[in-house]
Amino acid sequence: MDMLTFQIDTDSKIPVYQQLYAFIKKEIQSGNIKCDVKLPSKRKLSAYLNISQNTVQAAYDQLIEEGYITSIEKRGYFVCRIDNLIKLPGFYDNEAVKTDTRQEVAFDFSYHGVDHPTFPFDTWRRLTKEIINEYDKELLIPGDSFGYHRLRAALSEYLHQSRGVNCTPDQVIISSGTEILIQSLIQLFDRDKIYGIENPGYEKLNQLFISNRAKFIPISIDDKGMVPSEVRIKNPDILCLSPSHQFPSGGIMPISRRIQLLNWANESDNRYLIEDDYDSEFKYSGKPIPSLQGIDSNEKVIYMGSLSKCISPTLRVSYMVLPPHLIKLYHKKLSYILCPVPILEQKVLCSFIEKGFFERHLNKMRTVYKKKRDTLVRALTELKRGIEILGADAGLHVLIRVPNHMTEDELIESALEYGVRTYGISKYYADKSYISKKPALLLGFATMQEDEIIKAVSLLDKAWFGSV
Repeated sequence: MDMLTFQIDTDSKIPVYQQLYAFIKKEIQSGNIKCDVKLPSKRKLSAYLNISQNTVQAAYDQLIEEGYITSIEKRGYFVCRIDNLIKLPGFYDNEAVKTDTRQEVAFDFSYHGVDHPTFPFDTWRRLTKEIINEYDKELLIPGDSFGYHRLRAALSEYLHQSRGVNCTPDQVIISSGTEILIQSLIQLFDRDKIYGIENPGYEKLNQLFISNRAKFIPISIDDKGMVPSEVRIKNPDILCLSPSHQFPSGGIMPISRRIQLLNWANESDNRYLIEDDYDSEFKYSGKPIPSLQGIDSNEKVIYMGSLSKCISPTLRVSYMVLPPHLIKLYHKKLSYILCPVPILEQKVLCSFIEKGFFERHLNKMRTVYKKKRDTLVRALTELKRGIEILGADAGLHVLIRVPNHMTEDELIESALEYGVRTYGISKYYADKSYISKKPALLLGFATMQEDEIIKAVSLLDKAWFGSV
C-alpha cells in the first residue's frame, strides 16, 4: 500500500506511537485500509514520517496485541480480517448523555439530606480509628448475610425502646436501602401477589414493582392514611404503608386506623402489611404512636426503617424486621443474598449506638429540626396569605396549598425565577386521575438554616403574591 497520510500533532501530550496506533486502528475500523493489505515496513514508514523505527514498532506491537494486524515472518505486517460491528439505526441518540441541568438556586426546599453542621464528625472519626484494628479479623472475613450480629442486636434493642417493635436480632436484616429490601420481598413472595401502595406515596415503589414485573394497585389516602374501605374494594394481598409519617402528605395514622388494617390482614393467611416507619424519629407534638409491628400479634407486619434521615443518607444503612415464619422462608429461598453494607461501616455504626452517641445525636437533631419546622411554619403563617400547611407535626417536610389560582407548574416555575426550588406533589401519584385540583407543594427544611428559611419564604411571597 501507499504510505500513510498521518499528521503528527507535535503540541499533543499523547506519545507519537499512540497517535500512530490510534490513526491506523481508525483507518482499519472504517474500512479505509482493507483486510490482508500489507502495511509499510518499519524502516520505510519511519523514514517517511521522520520518526524512529522504535516508535513505529511500538504502534505496530499495540495493533498486534489487539488483533488488528498480524506479523508474518520475512513478509511484513498485514491487516487482519475483522467483522464489521452491526449498528442499529436510530438505536442511540447522537446527543451526549444529559447530566443534571437544573439551574442553580439560592435556596432549595429539598426533602432529601440532613442538617450538615450537626453531623458528629469528630465522634465518627474517632470510632472509625478505633474499629480499624489489625487484630480484628472480622474486618477481613465474610460476615453474616443478614448483617453484623452485634449491630442487629443494637438495632433490635433500639427499636423496642423507641418504637415498641418486638423482635430478636435474628429477625433483623441489614441492607443498603429500602429499595433493595423491597426487591428481596418481591422475590420472597409468590409472583402472583398483588401489592397495594399509597396514592400519592413513595415514588420509587411503583417504579420498583414495574421493573420487577410485580403487580400493584394504587390505593387512596386521606388525612389518616390509607383508606380501609378502598383496600377492601381493591383487595390486594400486601399493603405498603408509611403510618408514622405518610409521604408526601405528612399525615400520621391514628391507632384506630392501624387496628382496622391489622384486622384486614388477619382475615387471611396470605395478607401482610409492609410498614415503612418513615421519619418516625421526628415527631414534634404529642406522644409517638407505637409502630404497627408493636401491636401485631399474628406475624402480619414486616417492619422497615432507615438511618438516612437521623444520621446521613450517604450511610446507606436500612433494616427490615421479618416475622419468625418469614425468616424461615427467607433462609430457604434467599440465603444467597449477602449484606451489601461494608463490615467497617456496620461496626462503626454499632459502636455509635452501643456507646450512647446515637441517642444523644437523635435528641439533638429533634431540637434542631423542631426549631427549623417552627421557623418555616411561622414564616408562612406571618405572610397572612391563607397558605394551608399540612403534615407539620412530624418529619422533615411540610405540605402546603397556596390559594393564588396558580397551577403546580406555575408555582414551581415562579419560585425558581426568584431563586427558590420547591417540589410538586403530582409526581408521587401512581394513579394520576386522583390528583387534586388544588395544587400542593413539598417544602423540606432539613438542609436549610433558619435564616435561609426566612429569606426563602420572603422570596416565595414575592413569587406567588407579588409582594415588594
